[in-house]
Parts: sequence; C-alpha cells; structure tokens
Amino acid sequence: MTQVLPEHPPRHRRWPWSHRTSRASDVLAAISLFVAEAAFFAWSMFTCGMEGWAAQGDQDRIDVAALANIAWTEHFLYVLLALAGLAALSRAPWTAVSQLVVAGLVFTLLTGMQHEWDRTHPAPAPTPRAGYSPCYSGSGTCS
Repeated sequence: MTQVLPEHPPRHRRWPWSHRTSRASDVLAAISLFVAEAAFFAWSMFTCGMEGWAAQGDQDRIDVAALANIAWTEHFLYVLLALAGLAALSRAPWTAVSQLVVAGLVFTLLTGMQHEWDRTHPAPAPTPRAGYSPCYSGSGTCS
C-alpha cells in the first residue's frame, strides 16, 4: 500500500519586489547613499586634481590623469544607474529617484568633462589625397 505524503505549506519567500519598502528605510537609504556617493565622488575629483597638479606641467601626465578621470566618472555613472535599478526593483521610490537625480548630475559633469577634452584636443586635419594640388588664383589648376 502506498502512502500519500502530506503537502507542504507553500513557502512564503520575501522577495525584495514582493512588498513596498517602508518609507523610513527608503528615505534613510536614499540619504545615506547620497552622502556616501557625494563623498566618494568628491574624493575622486580631489585625487584626480592632485594627480594633475603633481604632473607639474608635463602635458602627457596631465592628459593621462584627465582621461582616467573621465573613464572613472563613466564607470561611476554605470554604478549609479545599477543602484537606481536595484532600488526600483526593491520598490524603494525615494532611493530610486535620488539615484536617478545623482546619475543626472554625474552625467552632466561627465558631458562637460568630455566636451572640455574634445575642445582642448581637436582631431587633426585630414591629409589631402595623393593627386591634390591647391587652387591658386590664376594657376590654371582650378576646376
């Protein structure tokens, strides 16, 4: 004779997205992440500035420090967007919105940094093709 095993009661797992995060913990997480990220970003900008200062006019070292800072800021933006996604997944609206605001600020700074780099380091002019001859008035080479 076979015995029927009793059914186990369904497990009630608490997934982060199953219930909304409490407002107090949401606001506390938003504030603490904002302060920590601001301090971390300020420290990074300070160390990059010190690296440029330590180069003492060596343009190659200054350029390397600036490019490293741009790359670091880009990766920092990716982390901020990932944290915003995790906050949205955890149904923590205050944290998600604060992370998106900080990501917007960092994106603005990153765009400014890249624009400054592009302005100070223009692309070289293209080289003329092999059969190119400049057109001077009266030279007869103009078409």
